[in-house]
Amino acid sequence: MAFTTRIAGAATLGVAVLMGYGLSAPAQANYIVTLTEQSGNVVAASGSGTLDLTGLIGPEPGSTSSGAFMTPNAGIIITGPTSGTADGRFTGFAGPTSFGSGGLLDASSGTGDRVGIDNASDVMALIVPAFYTSGTSLSATAIWGTATNPATFASLGVTPGTHVWTWGSGADDSFTLQIGPTSVPGPVAGAGLPGLIFAGGGLIGWWRRRKKNA
Repeated sequence: MAFTTRIAGAATLGVAVLMGYGLSAPAQANYIVTLTEQSGNVVAASGSGTLDLTGLIGPEPGSTSSGAFMTPNAGIIITGPTSGTADGRFTGFAGPTSFGSGGLLDASSGTGDRVGIDNASDVMALIVPAFYTSGTSLSATAIWGTATNPATFASLGVTPGTHVWTWGSGADDSFTLQIGPTSVPGPVAGAGLPGLIFAGGGLIGWWRRRKKNA
């Protein structure tokens, strides 16, 4: 009886620890743009997060802007309104200089903050709204394609995968472009909360059967 109680207690404790870990796991704080193929033959970009401008060079004075667009073969994607808005441009970071073979592609629509990566004259620049303060939440959308002029990853010439631009060492010192779904590792037998519950219950059941047959 004491052994059964100890097993049950250990299983309960393990579940509690795992649940507590899940509740306290830190959230990713960088800025992430996800590009997806959607019904209606459009490609949509949705971005959200925060950015830390510490350590970057800028903003460049007198910046002007155009609307949302991307140029995959030059590593450029800028989301937000399709009309020009004031922005801040910061340099001094590293990342991919392309994420596909496509050329200049103007977005058909877009909303939210003007945020993205530019690469004018082979100098990468982080684009943020004018007077942006580090740590402030940002969000933006952009859509390529229409009912009469459909768009896909293939037609836009973008390469599915994860493309990251980084600077500094903080959690919000990066800009991530995720094209298509992320790769999710296959499940590990017995891993996670369901596996722990199953293992604990199985162990108790085994001990009870052993006592009954003894």
